[in-house]
Amino acid sequence: MKTWWITGASSGLGLAMTTKLLARGDRVVACGRRVAPFEALQQAAGDRLRVARFDLTDTAALRQHVDAAFADLGRIDTVVSNAGYGLFGAAEEVTDAQIERQIATNLTASIHLVRAMLPHLRAQGGGRILQVSSEGGQVTYPNFSLYHATKWGIEGFLDAVAQEVAPFGIDIVIAEPGATATGFADGLDRAEPMDAYEATPAGDVRRAIASGAFEIRGDADRTVDAMIQVADSPQPRRRIALGSTAFENIHRALSARLDDLVAQRSLSLTADRA
Repeated sequence: MKTWWITGASSGLGLAMTTKLLARGDRVVACGRRVAPFEALQQAAGDRLRVARFDLTDTAALRQHVDAAFADLGRIDTVVSNAGYGLFGAAEEVTDAQIERQIATNLTASIHLVRAMLPHLRAQGGGRILQVSSEGGQVTYPNFSLYHATKWGIEGFLDAVAQEVAPFGIDIVIAEPGATATGFADGLDRAEPMDAYEATPAGDVRRAIASGAFEIRGDADRTVDAMIQVADSPQPRRRIALGSTAFENIHRALSARLDDLVAQRSLSLTADRA
């Protein structure tokens, strides 16, 4: 029996993962701002489900719940950093308050979660952190600039942390799902659209999502199954692209960046000291 800590566990991928892990007999610390989604699970799982109700952006509360979970349970094998949402709007359209909330939830809170977990994972001799990012941590779409800023940011942070904590037996895995049927679009924080962007790529994406033309290939259950499989594996890859959309888009983006890098080699080398 493994013990998991999951943020954003009251809906979407987090709730699906919590349900699957409890069904196979594991223990889960399910974190969220709402407890109603856990009531039926609690009846079936009993003390294998521990519900931590708090806002992830409340760093003091986060640390209290992390410390209490380790004190009561003794060990947490896998930390799943899943909480987050999307801010939808061109960079000029979103408000200062929307930007601050997006960064606080998707980036800063995830950073503090990792920092709160590390002393305990070191003390127990290792563990695994699974960060739910997105294909949007490697590629970009118009209208999601702030969302991308948080996902690219958390991936860079964790790439560095992975090097710092590898000697302690702590693994980092970054999951990058493509567009998946989870209700993500319903939870978007939407900026007030400006007429100036109507005939731009931002307007095109806005219309595609509103009309349902934006294709969603990813299946939530299969995505969660893949994440659990990787989290269970003895030597997981650092990044896992989940779904054909994610694989194709990330492959295309990385290939284009590599081609651009190679093409500028002669100019790059001129910046060295003589």
